[in-house]
Amino acid sequence: MRPDARAWFEQRTTTARSLAAIDAAALLDAKRRGGHRISVVLPARNEESTVGGLVADVRDRWVRGVPLVDELVVVDSDSTDATAAVARAAGAEVVATTEVLPGVGTRRGKGEALWKSLAATTGDLVVFLDADLLGDVGHYVPGLLGPLLTDPQVHYVKGCYTRPLEVGGAVVPAGGGRVTELTARPLLNALWPELAGFVQPLGGEYAGRRSALERVSFVSSYGVEVGLLVDLLRQGGLGSLAQVDLGERRHTSQSVEALGEMAGQVVATVLARAACARQPSGLLTQFRQDGAGFVPRSSAVAVDERPPMVTVPEYRARLAV
Repeated sequence: MRPDARAWFEQRTTTARSLAAIDAAALLDAKRRGGHRISVVLPARNEESTVGGLVADVRDRWVRGVPLVDELVVVDSDSTDATAAVARAAGAEVVATTEVLPGVGTRRGKGEALWKSLAATTGDLVVFLDADLLGDVGHYVPGLLGPLLTDPQVHYVKGCYTRPLEVGGAVVPAGGGRVTELTARPLLNALWPELAGFVQPLGGEYAGRRSALERVSFVSSYGVEVGLLVDLLRQGGLGSLAQVDLGERRHTSQSVEALGEMAGQVVATVLARAACARQPSGLLTQFRQDGAGFVPRSSAVAVDERPPMVTVPEYRARLAV
């Protein structure tokens, strides 16, 4: 890992793995002193089985309990199930992507819902959560808001976590994030090595200042997360980015075919932004969870190749004998 990426990882990665690790009262005080308005956005497409519980939990804890959140909005992306009705019944404001900025039309993809959410909300701080989260994630919202409320230099905060994967009824504790490990991480390490400190660059839980988010493009597809990371790095520099360890993230797993499509969208997004990138760094930083936190480990992955054999003098001399 490059020195700047390691320094960033050590200085800008905080821990909020449970509510016990969060001083909610202090965050509420910081919100009030800063005059902030906070919006929580859940982009959703056919998530009727999970969106209701997630909305209800955020509403009970962070709208009614500790009033950190002023708006709780589900952006429905052409769902064909009861996602909208379930979310509304649980207490969210629900808007359809087709209803937001109708003059610009509608495109398919998660990024479209995220982009349009900026026009459907009013908070100067915006928290994004995927709508398929499982388990107790009540600490995610205050965890992501912490750096934004306490450090004015931070413009964007990514959540990181271990991601269990269930395969054939067996659970692999940290087997999730396959597109990250096989596609996004190698590409980012090669082209933007200063971003090597991000544990989950494709994670769907993050928060940012509206003033930063409204000035960057949003890729309509699943490339939106990697696109935002690169564009916000260019906009504000590495010092404007932060990361919070949220513990564990469980969600519904995707098929290999779906993961392949996601990987293709990530690659396309990276290539579209790679023209201004430097030469590949030759290092790959990966992360292991040791129980206390994430531990980075770097290895050399630079291309090391031999020239065509016919250009080697010793070989050519042998042929001449």
